[in-house]
Amino acid sequence: MKFLIVGLGNVGNEYAHTRHNIGFDVVMALVNKHGGQLQTNRLAYTAEVRWKGRILVCICPTTYMNLSGRAVKYWMDKEKLDLSNLLVVFDDIAIPLNKIRLRPGGSDAGHNGLKSIQEALGTSEYPKLRFGIGNNFPKGMQSNFVLSKWAKEEEPVVKKKIDLCVEVIETFATAGINTAMNNFNNVEITL
Repeated sequence: MKFLIVGLGNVGNEYAHTRHNIGFDVVMALVNKHGGQLQTNRLAYTAEVRWKGRILVCICPTTYMNLSGRAVKYWMDKEKLDLSNLLVVFDDIAIPLNKIRLRPGGSDAGHNGLKSIQEALGTSEYPKLRFGIGNNFPKGMQSNFVLSKWAKEEEPVVKKKIDLCVEVIETFATAGINTAMNNFNNVEITL
């Protein structure tokens, strides 16, 4: 059983650990937990980790957010995986900071990384792990907000949520998406 775990983000120090790069941070935490190391590879930083008999091919696309689909399509084809064995982790302003949402499909909700993946795969029906970043920004300032770093007071919740997302991914790979949704979609992350 092999899975492709995709963390969305942008390459470059100016984007590191911003809200928009939370997908990278979650995948890096997963890889670190399992003793792996991301390597520069075709269209992505990649690592392969093993967990309870499963192989998790982890990628952080180096194509920049708007072209994420190129990397996802390449690695899906290379690994010969079904859409149900793909999981994309990304930031979502429609979900509060204390929540995550795992779904087997659903729209791109205006997220450029998801739009690119949908175009490349020809469908929006693949598993998605939405990391709520909230929407605490003035009208018209969404771009500045998603590309900004976490506020000091948000960091402990973000750290806890990253760890929770690693558990979600592990559960998704071993017990399936329905069990993972039942176990984690209603969790509120508090300190």
